[in-house]
Amino acid sequence: MGLAKALLFALLSWVGCVVAGEVGVTDNSILIGMTAPFSGPSGPYGLDMKMVINAYFRQVNESGGIHGRKLELRALDDGYESDRAVANTRALINQEKVFALLASYGSSPTTAAMNEVFGIAKVPLVGAISGADSLRQSPRDNRNNRYMFNVRASYANETEAIVNQLVSLGFKNIAVFYQNDGFGNSGLDGVVAELKKHNQTPSAVATVQRNTVEVGQAVQDIAKVNPQAVIMVTLHKASAAFVREMRKARQTPQFMTLSPVGADLLVQELGDEARGIGISQVMPYPWNDTLPMVRDYHKLLGQPGQASYLGLEAYAMAKVLVDAIRKSGKDLTREKLVASLESMQNHDLGGYRVGYSANDRRGSRFVDLTVIGSGGRILR
Repeated sequence: MGLAKALLFALLSWVGCVVAGEVGVTDNSILIGMTAPFSGPSGPYGLDMKMVINAYFRQVNESGGIHGRKLELRALDDGYESDRAVANTRALINQEKVFALLASYGSSPTTAAMNEVFGIAKVPLVGAISGADSLRQSPRDNRNNRYMFNVRASYANETEAIVNQLVSLGFKNIAVFYQNDGFGNSGLDGVVAELKKHNQTPSAVATVQRNTVEVGQAVQDIAKVNPQAVIMVTLHKASAAFVREMRKARQTPQFMTLSPVGADLLVQELGDEARGIGISQVMPYPWNDTLPMVRDYHKLLGQPGQASYLGLEAYAMAKVLVDAIRKSGKDLTREKLVASLESMQNHDLGGYRVGYSANDRRGSRFVDLTVIGSGGRILR
């Protein structure tokens, strides 16, 4: 009898551990965590993302949720700073007890959070506003990457499209202005690698610190070479400050920049001065409602005029997570979520596809080139 009791106790303890392992999941809810900038220069990016994700979660919940469970979002402000992103990720996992993570922002913050927190804790993150290679390594090369699922193309994909376009126009004097962090360095590496394929090197390289607009020295360094084009691997405020100062210095190169700049925010900063700036995009045109995903995004917003590339990307991230949770079934675990994501090898979100496998976390290679036209319109 004593042995039977001991076996029963051991069995109950094991079952209790299994139940306890379903962190962030109850009979009625699934708790999702998010860390992104909601304040500071990059605050508008995070706020747009959070608004769209909350709206989509409400839509899912009003339709009955996922297997009877309602989605909840717990979002923390990291100000686009790596140490805060790491601290937030740790708090979301250890104190808030979230099931999974969604929509991180920035290369350095996300890479630090992955390697220091969520990769070690084996908590999946779906989507990051980053094209850094550090987040796209095979899990065979970095086991922490097993829990990172990208939804957008890489910076290498974006810089390839930009460089090929400029070279096709006959440009040979191409400079680079980049943000001094993981984002900027990854973009710079991509530009250098692509130029090398065309037997070129950057004619000048200059930098700016993250969350600042101290561009004076960069303008001096780049203006010296009178570039035909400048590829900016920077966000909207630094990009706007750089363009203004370059034009004051009577420099009129073709300015190109990468998708994280946020086209609508760049237009807000520069007004008519934004005209002619080229931007690579990693999402479909968010005003083209012939695509089912864009059409559904417009319905979610209620006012298509508020559409943005970043908002559409947040919608795509949330859809990937929801589809994977739904595919994982009623008995939801983090490992089942990882397996479900890995089985989505050519997953159609409605005209935009993502794909993963056991050793591939890249998600997408889609890149489109756009230009800012008159009145701040984004033209393809």
